Amino acid sequence: MPDLTPSSPAEAYAALLQGNARFVSGDRLHPNQDADRRSELAPRQHPFAVLFGCSDSRLAAEIIFDRGLGDLFVVRTAGHVAGAEVLGSVEYGVAVLGAPLVVVLGHDSCGAVTAAAEAERGGAAPAGYLGDVVERVIPSVLAARALGQTQVDEFVDEHIRRSVDGLVGRSALLAAEVAAGRCAVVGLSYRLAGGTVKRVAAHGLAE
Repeated sequence: MPDLTPSSPAEAYAALLQGNARFVSGDRLHPNQDADRRSELAPRQHPFAVLFGCSDSRLAAEIIFDRGLGDLFVVRTAGHVAGAEVLGSVEYGVAVLGAPLVVVLGHDSCGAVTAAAEAERGGAAPAGYLGDVVERVIPSVLAARALGQTQVDEFVDEHIRRSVDGLVGRSALLAAEVAAGRCAVVGLSYRLAGGTVKRVAAHGLAE
């Protein structure tokens, strides 16, 4: 069985990577998914990671990292765009629940990033609040283009980097936890076909 209670940023990160490796290989353990775990968690929760990811239906965090009940505090929005509600939720996971790791999870072929790239090139932005999501991703596309990047998956990685930097830059609480070594923020990019993740950016976590 995997370590069920990682207590440091490095341990939490290692636990996620180990779980993803099991998912990719098909040797999943499905930890913490039984009735005993459900009863144990009823009075309180102590997740070891906050997972802020894209809402894409193929990014089910507990599945792709082979975890169970109470392991991950999950916050998801289309294109992992972060407003006040997201920042507050992430802060809750770190400050109140004590999670030592925050993960920003993006993925290849992201629809929100693709739409932002099309809109930035003169295409029509989607109507309604969907247009607001796209507008929040466009700065990442512009930053990537400024670096000479032209592919959607390059834009995705830049958006993940900017999301990681944005969480630490906008949240004084999170920045203080990272500076004190109690928490790390890492950005991962998920590959839809292969199921693997690659590290894109990090604050407070050594290579």
